[in-house]
Amino acid sequence: MAKELVKGNEAIAKAAIKAGCQCYFGYPITPQSEIGEYMGAHLPDMGRVFITAESELASINMVIGAGTTGTKAMTSSSSCGIALMQEAFSAMCCAEVPGVIVSVMRGGPGLGNIAPAQADYFQALKGGGNGDYHLIVLSPSTVQEAIDLTYRAFHLALKYRNPVMLLADGMLGQMMEPAEFGEYPYKDPDVTEWALNGANNRKPRNIVSLHMPEGEMEILTNKLFEKYERVAKEETTYESYMTADAKLVLTAFGTVGRIAKSAVQKARKEGMKVGLFRPITLFPFPEKQLNEVAQNAEMILDLELNKGQMLLDVRSAVFGACPVEFFGRTAGGLLTPDMMFEKIQELYKKLEHKTEAGVR
Repeated sequence: MAKELVKGNEAIAKAAIKAGCQCYFGYPITPQSEIGEYMGAHLPDMGRVFITAESELASINMVIGAGTTGTKAMTSSSSCGIALMQEAFSAMCCAEVPGVIVSVMRGGPGLGNIAPAQADYFQALKGGGNGDYHLIVLSPSTVQEAIDLTYRAFHLALKYRNPVMLLADGMLGQMMEPAEFGEYPYKDPDVTEWALNGANNRKPRNIVSLHMPEGEMEILTNKLFEKYERVAKEETTYESYMTADAKLVLTAFGTVGRIAKSAVQKARKEGMKVGLFRPITLFPFPEKQLNEVAQNAEMILDLELNKGQMLLDVRSAVFGACPVEFFGRTAGGLLTPDMMFEKIQELYKKLEHKTEAGVR
């Protein structure tokens, strides 16, 4: 299959169309505006629905409306736009409404800037919506992976009747690289049992996320978390690169993970036993797999374009198996392979000194 040179945002949009996205609702915001532009240029000609909504709130609520009918629907936004959707995410999880959300992160709190960053990890994983709920969160590091994970996002949304977020950043959204678009590789489940599609003899379905009778909300929430456990068991994915003999293991997600791989390769050439553990599903987080890696490592170095948001999950997963250090930049400041390599050298020397002193 021939590869084509494609920008990250356009690759996500094209993959969504190939995945069967029937409805796109969005509001323009940098650095992901090309997603909506591509959808607007192609969906109407295919007889599908494209709407430039009046706000991010309107966009996500349109996704809810389409999702209740079992229709594949999607929105995309960035950082402060995603912040406005948080209440709807909680409602979607409660009512078990599928939908795909693409978040292309920008730098800084508030309106911030339009530089690449990863400071929306908390936003995606911990959430600003109310109650106990989880989005399924997928984190691509390359344009090809963005395509593959967009396919997967639509499938998982229907399979588990849950919103799925593709969490990228401005760097991935704007970069161009060769990638290929295969056919949609999944067989989606039958939705007729629950979809509000007018089917005869279908059981009534309440899509309101307000459950007042005593104990009813707890029963529903426990049911949702049983589902999340199934997701963790069946869908957790990660990349483990040169970790088998690594004394120092880097952890990173998204584009920082791909940059870190270059730093690992440079360190290996210098004789340092360094590896990389990159979560691909951020929820579910591959905590058991990271803990297994940490059991054989002497130190973990977490790398992020924020002030240490995934760090909390890394430390929780490592659970004291070895020390955990952090190195990051924020608000659009980028980590280069050379910066990472300098930090690796600094920490590796400390590990060697401990080894010489007979201390682990």
